[in-house]
Amino acid sequence: MNRLGVRAEDDPIRRSLLFVPAVRPDRYPKALATGADAVCIDLEDGVALEAKDSARGKALSILADRSPTRAEVSLRINDVKTTLGQTDLAELVDSGARPDALMLPKVSGEDEIKHAESVLASRIKTLPLIVQIETARGLSAVTEIARASSNISALFFGAIDLSSDLGCAVEWEALLYARSQVVLAASLSGISALDSPFMNVQSVDALAEESRQVRRLGFVGKAAIHPSQVSVIQQAFSPSVEEILWAKKIVAAYEQQQGGVLLVGGQLIERPVIRTARRMLSMASRLGGKERS
Repeated sequence: MNRLGVRAEDDPIRRSLLFVPAVRPDRYPKALATGADAVCIDLEDGVALEAKDSARGKALSILADRSPTRAEVSLRINDVKTTLGQTDLAELVDSGARPDALMLPKVSGEDEIKHAESVLASRIKTLPLIVQIETARGLSAVTEIARASSNISALFFGAIDLSSDLGCAVEWEALLYARSQVVLAASLSGISALDSPFMNVQSVDALAEESRQVRRLGFVGKAAIHPSQVSVIQQAFSPSVEEILWAKKIVAAYEQQQGGVLLVGGQLIERPVIRTARRMLSMASRLGGKERS
Protein backbone atom coordinates (compact mmCIF):
# COMPACT_ATOMS: atom_id res chain seq x y z
CA MET A 1 0.00 0.00 0.00
CA ASN A 2 1.38 3.45 -0.76
CA ARG A 3 1.40 6.42 1.58
CA LEU A 4 -1.71 7.90 -0.07
CA GLY A 5 -4.02 5.13 1.09
CA VAL A 6 -4.14 3.10 -2.12
CA ARG A 7 -3.16 -0.54 -1.79
CA ALA A 8 -0.07 -1.26 -3.85
CA GLU A 9 0.42 -4.36 -5.96
CA ASP A 10 3.57 -5.33 -4.06
CA ASP A 11 2.06 -4.94 -0.57
CA PRO A 12 2.68 -8.05 1.56
CA ILE A 13 -0.29 -10.38 1.73
CA ARG A 14 -1.03 -10.98 5.41
CA ARG A 15 -4.43 -12.65 5.63
CA SER A 16 -3.08 -14.61 8.58
CA LEU A 17 -0.15 -13.96 10.89
CA LEU A 18 0.73 -16.97 13.05
CA PHE A 19 2.67 -16.38 16.27
CA VAL A 20 5.42 -18.81 17.28
CA PRO A 21 6.99 -18.51 20.76
CA ALA A 22 10.74 -18.04 20.37
CA VAL A 23 11.29 -20.55 23.18
CA ARG A 24 9.88 -23.26 20.89
CA PRO A 25 12.01 -23.18 17.72
CA ASP A 26 10.66 -26.65 16.85
CA ARG A 27 7.34 -24.99 16.11
CA TYR A 28 8.81 -22.69 13.47
CA PRO A 29 8.88 -25.23 10.58
CA LYS A 30 5.44 -26.44 11.67
CA ALA A 31 4.16 -22.86 11.45
CA LEU A 32 5.53 -22.49 7.93
CA ALA A 33 3.87 -25.76 6.97
CA THR A 34 0.41 -24.36 7.82
CA GLY A 35 0.53 -22.13 4.74
CA ALA A 36 0.14 -18.98 6.82
CA ASP A 37 0.89 -15.82 4.88
CA ALA A 38 3.00 -14.52 7.75
CA VAL A 39 4.76 -16.10 10.71
CA CYS A 40 5.90 -14.03 13.69
CA ILE A 41 8.62 -15.27 16.05
CA ASP A 42 7.55 -13.90 19.41
CA LEU A 43 9.82 -12.57 22.15
CA GLU A 44 7.05 -10.77 24.02
CA ASP A 45 3.79 -12.25 25.34
CA GLY A 46 4.66 -15.80 24.33
CA VAL A 47 7.79 -15.89 26.49
CA ALA A 48 8.03 -15.98 30.30
CA LEU A 49 10.24 -13.37 31.92
CA GLU A 50 12.85 -15.86 33.07
CA ALA A 51 13.18 -17.25 29.53
CA LYS A 52 13.63 -13.94 27.68
CA ASP A 53 17.40 -14.19 27.19
CA SER A 54 17.39 -17.76 25.94
CA ALA A 55 14.39 -17.03 23.72
CA ARG A 56 16.19 -14.10 22.12
CA GLY A 57 19.16 -16.29 21.24
CA LYS A 58 16.89 -18.94 19.73
CA ALA A 59 14.98 -16.36 17.69
CA LEU A 60 18.15 -14.85 16.28
CA SER A 61 19.45 -18.32 15.40
CA ILE A 62 16.25 -19.08 13.48
CA LEU A 63 16.53 -15.82 11.58
CA ALA A 64 20.23 -16.28 10.84
CA ASP A 65 19.86 -19.83 9.54
CA ARG A 66 16.51 -19.67 7.76
CA SER A 67 15.98 -20.39 4.10
CA PRO A 68 13.76 -18.25 1.83
CA THR A 69 10.10 -18.91 2.56
CA ARG A 70 6.73 -18.27 1.01
CA ALA A 71 5.61 -16.70 4.29
CA GLU A 72 6.77 -13.34 5.56
CA VAL A 73 8.79 -14.00 8.73
CA SER A 74 8.70 -11.23 11.32
CA LEU A 75 10.11 -10.83 14.82
CA ARG A 76 8.13 -9.36 17.71
CA ILE A 77 10.44 -7.82 20.26
CA ASN A 78 9.54 -6.55 23.71
CA ASP A 79 8.27 -3.04 24.36
CA VAL A 80 11.01 -0.63 23.26
CA LYS A 81 10.28 1.50 26.33
CA THR A 82 11.71 -1.31 28.48
CA THR A 83 15.22 -2.64 29.05
CA LEU A 84 14.17 -5.92 27.47
CA GLY A 85 13.03 -4.18 24.32
CA GLN A 86 16.23 -2.16 24.12
CA THR A 87 18.29 -5.33 24.47
CA ASP A 88 16.21 -7.05 21.77
CA LEU A 89 16.88 -4.19 19.37
CA ALA A 90 20.59 -3.98 20.11
CA GLU A 91 21.19 -7.71 19.78
CA LEU A 92 19.15 -7.91 16.58
CA VAL A 93 21.34 -5.22 15.04
CA ASP A 94 24.57 -6.83 16.23
CA SER A 95 23.59 -10.35 15.18
CA GLY A 96 23.38 -9.69 11.48
CA ALA A 97 20.12 -11.67 11.39
CA ARG A 98 17.32 -10.03 9.45
CA PRO A 99 13.58 -10.68 9.76
CA ASP A 100 11.31 -9.70 6.89
CA ALA A 101 9.56 -7.30 9.27
CA LEU A 102 9.81 -6.13 12.87
CA MET A 103 6.80 -5.99 15.17
CA LEU A 104 6.76 -3.33 17.89
CA PRO A 105 4.29 -3.97 20.74
CA LYS A 106 2.48 -1.50 23.00
CA VAL A 107 3.46 1.57 20.99
CA SER A 108 2.10 4.68 22.69
CA GLY A 109 3.66 7.45 20.60
CA GLU A 110 5.61 8.26 17.46
CA ASP A 111 8.80 8.85 19.46
CA GLU A 112 9.05 5.09 20.05
CA ILE A 113 9.05 4.48 16.30
CA LYS A 114 11.74 7.06 15.74
CA HIS A 115 13.86 5.67 18.57
CA ALA A 116 13.62 2.11 17.24
CA GLU A 117 14.61 3.27 13.78
CA SER A 118 17.57 5.24 15.15
CA VAL A 119 18.90 2.06 16.77
CA LEU A 120 18.31 -0.01 13.65
CA ALA A 121 19.82 2.61 11.33
CA SER A 122 23.43 1.79 12.19
CA ARG A 123 23.20 -1.48 10.22
CA ILE A 124 19.62 -1.88 8.99
CA LYS A 125 18.60 1.02 6.79
CA THR A 126 15.08 -0.11 5.97
CA LEU A 127 12.94 -2.69 7.72
CA PRO A 128 9.13 -2.90 7.48
CA LEU A 129 7.50 -2.23 10.83
CA ILE A 130 4.28 -3.74 12.15
CA VAL A 131 3.11 -1.45 14.93
CA GLN A 132 0.79 -2.73 17.65
CA ILE A 133 -1.93 -0.43 18.95
CA GLU A 134 -2.98 -2.01 22.23
CA THR A 135 -3.04 0.72 24.88
CA ALA A 136 -5.33 3.67 25.53
CA ARG A 137 -2.45 6.07 24.96
CA GLY A 138 -1.53 4.37 21.71
CA LEU A 139 -5.11 4.47 20.48
CA SER A 140 -5.37 8.18 21.29
CA ALA A 141 -2.26 8.85 19.16
CA VAL A 142 -2.89 6.24 16.47
CA THR A 143 -2.95 8.68 13.53
CA GLU A 144 0.35 10.29 14.52
CA ILE A 145 1.88 6.86 15.13
CA ALA A 146 0.76 5.59 11.72
CA ARG A 147 2.43 8.57 10.04
CA ALA A 148 5.64 8.41 12.05
CA SER A 149 7.69 6.60 9.39
CA SER A 150 7.49 5.43 5.80
CA ASN A 151 8.79 2.08 7.07
CA ILE A 152 5.53 1.35 8.87
CA SER A 153 3.82 -1.39 6.89
CA ALA A 154 0.83 -2.16 9.10
CA LEU A 155 -1.02 -1.29 12.27
CA PHE A 156 -1.89 -4.28 14.45
CA PHE A 157 -4.93 -3.95 16.71
CA GLY A 158 -4.36 -5.60 20.09
CA ALA A 159 -7.75 -6.36 21.64
CA ILE A 160 -6.64 -8.15 24.81
CA ASP A 161 -4.19 -5.58 26.15
CA LEU A 162 -6.38 -2.68 25.10
CA SER A 163 -9.47 -4.07 26.79
CA SER A 164 -7.46 -4.49 29.99
CA ASP A 165 -6.19 -0.92 29.73
CA LEU A 166 -9.68 0.47 29.06
CA GLY A 167 -11.45 -1.81 31.53
CA CYS A 168 -13.90 -2.93 28.85
CA ALA A 169 -15.08 -6.37 27.77
CA VAL A 170 -13.30 -8.28 25.01
CA GLU A 171 -16.44 -8.15 22.89
CA TRP A 172 -17.29 -6.87 19.44
CA GLU A 173 -19.48 -3.93 20.50
CA ALA A 174 -17.13 -2.80 23.26
CA LEU A 175 -14.12 -2.67 20.89
CA LEU A 176 -15.82 -1.55 17.69
CA TYR A 177 -14.86 2.11 18.11
CA ALA A 178 -11.22 1.22 18.79
CA ARG A 179 -11.04 -1.12 15.80
CA SER A 180 -12.57 1.55 13.58
CA GLN A 181 -10.01 4.10 14.75
CA VAL A 182 -7.17 1.77 13.79
CA VAL A 183 -8.64 1.12 10.33
CA LEU A 184 -9.14 4.86 9.77
CA ALA A 185 -5.59 5.73 10.79
CA ALA A 186 -4.19 2.97 8.59
CA SER A 187 -6.21 4.14 5.59
CA LEU A 188 -5.18 7.77 6.06
CA SER A 189 -1.54 6.70 6.15
CA GLY A 190 -1.71 4.26 3.25
CA ILE A 191 -0.88 1.16 5.28
CA SER A 192 -2.63 -2.08 6.24
CA ALA A 193 -4.61 -2.93 9.37
CA LEU A 194 -4.29 -6.34 11.03
CA ASP A 195 -6.64 -7.64 13.70
CA SER A 196 -6.04 -9.21 17.08
CA PRO A 197 -5.98 -12.99 17.60
CA PHE A 198 -9.13 -14.83 18.59
CA MET A 199 -8.28 -16.46 21.88
CA ASN A 200 -10.74 -19.39 21.99
CA VAL A 201 -8.98 -21.93 19.79
CA GLN A 202 -11.86 -24.41 19.91
CA SER A 203 -14.56 -21.95 18.71
CA VAL A 204 -13.96 -22.29 14.99
CA ASP A 205 -17.33 -20.84 13.94
CA ALA A 206 -16.88 -17.81 16.18
CA LEU A 207 -13.39 -17.25 14.75
CA ALA A 208 -14.74 -17.39 11.20
CA GLU A 209 -17.51 -14.92 12.01
CA GLU A 210 -15.20 -12.44 13.72
CA SER A 211 -12.76 -12.72 10.81
CA ARG A 212 -15.55 -11.88 8.36
CA GLN A 213 -16.64 -8.97 10.53
CA VAL A 214 -13.19 -7.40 10.74
CA ARG A 215 -12.70 -7.87 7.00
CA ARG A 216 -15.94 -5.96 6.39
CA LEU A 217 -14.62 -3.25 8.71
CA GLY A 218 -11.50 -2.81 6.59
CA PHE A 219 -8.85 -5.08 8.10
CA VAL A 220 -6.80 -7.11 5.62
CA GLY A 221 -5.84 -9.93 7.97
CA LYS A 222 -5.97 -11.39 11.45
CA ALA A 223 -3.42 -12.93 13.81
CA ALA A 224 -3.51 -16.58 14.82
CA ILE A 225 -2.27 -18.27 17.98
CA HIS A 226 -2.73 -21.86 16.84
CA PRO A 227 -2.06 -23.60 13.51
CA SER A 228 -5.69 -24.77 13.31
CA GLN A 229 -6.83 -21.15 13.01
CA VAL A 230 -4.82 -20.33 9.88
CA SER A 231 -7.03 -21.87 7.20
CA VAL A 232 -10.20 -20.46 8.78
CA ILE A 233 -8.76 -16.95 8.83
CA GLN A 234 -7.33 -17.12 5.33
CA GLN A 235 -10.61 -18.30 3.87
CA ALA A 236 -12.43 -15.39 5.51
CA PHE A 237 -9.97 -12.86 4.05
CA SER A 238 -9.88 -14.35 0.56
CA PRO A 239 -12.30 -13.21 -2.18
CA SER A 240 -15.04 -15.80 -2.61
CA VAL A 241 -16.05 -17.22 -5.98
CA GLU A 242 -19.18 -15.06 -5.85
CA GLU A 243 -17.17 -11.93 -5.10
CA ILE A 244 -14.76 -12.60 -7.96
CA LEU A 245 -17.60 -13.18 -10.42
CA TRP A 246 -19.25 -9.94 -9.25
CA ALA A 247 -15.99 -8.01 -9.65
CA LYS A 248 -15.39 -9.38 -13.15
CA LYS A 249 -18.93 -8.43 -14.17
CA ILE A 250 -18.57 -4.91 -12.80
CA VAL A 251 -15.19 -4.25 -14.40
CA ALA A 252 -16.25 -5.70 -17.77
CA ALA A 253 -19.36 -3.52 -17.87
CA TYR A 254 -17.37 -0.44 -16.89
CA GLU A 255 -14.73 -1.04 -19.55
CA GLN A 256 -17.35 -1.76 -22.22
CA GLN A 257 -19.02 1.56 -21.46
CA GLN A 258 -15.59 3.21 -21.32
CA GLY A 259 -16.11 4.88 -17.98
CA GLY A 260 -18.84 6.96 -16.42
CA VAL A 261 -21.74 5.93 -14.23
CA LEU A 262 -23.60 2.75 -15.15
CA LEU A 263 -26.24 0.32 -13.93
CA VAL A 264 -25.39 -3.36 -13.45
CA GLY A 265 -28.23 -5.59 -12.31
CA GLY A 266 -30.11 -2.53 -11.13
CA GLN A 267 -27.19 -1.34 -9.01
CA LEU A 268 -25.65 2.08 -9.62
CA ILE A 269 -21.92 1.65 -10.23
CA GLU A 270 -19.53 4.56 -9.78
CA ARG A 271 -15.74 4.84 -9.62
CA PRO A 272 -15.36 3.82 -5.95
CA VAL A 273 -17.17 0.56 -6.73
CA ILE A 274 -14.89 -0.02 -9.72
CA ARG A 275 -11.85 0.52 -7.49
CA THR A 276 -13.17 -2.06 -5.04
CA ALA A 277 -13.84 -4.55 -7.83
CA ARG A 278 -10.38 -4.11 -9.36
CA ARG A 279 -8.74 -4.44 -5.96
CA MET A 280 -10.61 -7.70 -5.39
CA LEU A 281 -9.50 -9.10 -8.76
CA SER A 282 -5.92 -8.05 -8.09
CA MET A 283 -6.03 -9.80 -4.72
CA ALA A 284 -7.45 -12.95 -6.28
CA SER A 285 -4.72 -12.93 -8.92
CA ARG A 286 -1.97 -12.45 -6.35
CA LEU A 287 -3.36 -15.18 -4.15
CA GLY A 288 -3.38 -17.56 -7.10
CA GLY A 289 0.32 -16.97 -7.59
CA LYS A 290 1.04 -17.16 -3.87
CA GLU A 291 -0.74 -20.46 -3.39
CA ARG A 292 1.24 -21.96 -6.26
CA SER A 293 4.61 -20.63 -5.05
